[in-house]
Amino acid sequence: MIRIGDREKPWFALHIKSNFEKVTATILGAKGLDVYLPSFRSRRRWSDRVKEIDLPLFPGYLFCRFNPNNRLPILTTPGVLSVVGVAKTPAPIAEDEIRSVQRIVESGLAARPWPFLHVGQRVIIEKGALQGIEGILLEVRHRCRIVVSISLLQRSIAAEIDSDMVRAVSSTPPRRQLFPIQEVV
Repeated sequence: MIRIGDREKPWFALHIKSNFEKVTATILGAKGLDVYLPSFRSRRRWSDRVKEIDLPLFPGYLFCRFNPNNRLPILTTPGVLSVVGVAKTPAPIAEDEIRSVQRIVESGLAARPWPFLHVGQRVIIEKGALQGIEGILLEVRHRCRIVVSISLLQRSIAAEIDSDMVRAVSSTPPRRQLFPIQEVV
């Protein structure tokens, strides 16, 4: 994870050339920009050894705070392909989505990239290191996970949690009832 600091501007997602995320984040940070590149540890097997390496949670993307009216320094940075947006207009990432990803990464829980989901049970974590985070609860091979998404990118990450830590999110007052966990194979 690479992070630096200007908190006044909104977060934007940058589409980055494949395998250039770390290099681009370092260059943008050297330009004085607030950059966030969430990562996870992955075991990779080569013919002669097994090694743990850091990989981006959102391959091909990183997050950066900047003034959208001054994009030229961003777009001329090696590795940056574009600013993610709608109709050539940069679209900011919701602050609470970035905060949720940051809290999951900082919690030390096992997190990894996850396919973006359009359906599933929305839940809120009621206790523990991730208290207050909303996401989608899944069960994968009898282990519970919460999926947190960055809507604009249609990308998600998953973290393992205990199922007794969550309750369903609804527009009606909460009944403090756990809902059945969806089985995903």
